[in-house]
Amino acid sequence: MKGIVFTEFLDLVEQQFGFAMVDDIIEACELPSGGSYTSIGTYDHTEIVDLVSALSTRTEMSVPDLLKFYGEHLFGRFVILYPQFFENGRRTAFDFLEGVEDYIHVEVRKLYPNDQLPRFDVSRPDPGSMVMIYHSTRHLEDVAEGLIEGCLKHYGEACGIVREPDAESGGVRFTLTEKSEADE
Repeated sequence: MKGIVFTEFLDLVEQQFGFAMVDDIIEACELPSGGSYTSIGTYDHTEIVDLVSALSTRTEMSVPDLLKFYGEHLFGRFVILYPQFFENGRRTAFDFLEGVEDYIHVEVRKLYPNDQLPRFDVSRPDPGSMVMIYHSTRHLEDVAEGLIEGCLKHYGEACGIVREPDAESGGVRFTLTEKSEADE
């Protein structure tokens, strides 16, 4: 897993809980990296799981809630760090999300060909809905949900999100349905 996932997580922890908390969770975990990350390095994904678990214990926030919060934060950081992905004429959240696999992940693979990115199968059954099926051996669907929520906020759009296992593919299905003004 790319180091940016770790560096951004630790930055978020420092912003929300202070540097002492960052130090505390790193010390609490027996991390092969020693808790020293660079944004372009590659690290075992179990380290982020250990760090989030340690933070959950100390904050009494659930692991899923922490991961969703982190995913939403991470989307905002991606907007700042990679503006080129947001300057390509995609005017809606659905447009952006539809392009994750065919545009963003293609570009990431050019830079990091050995990375194991999650995969999204996307369909739009009708104009007001989108289905995204998330596939990953890392099972960070809470982060994926937070990223989706961050995307919706970035584009100023309101959608209902239903998350459920996708028995056919073994992935996780996110069904997004646009809310009308009457729904809000």
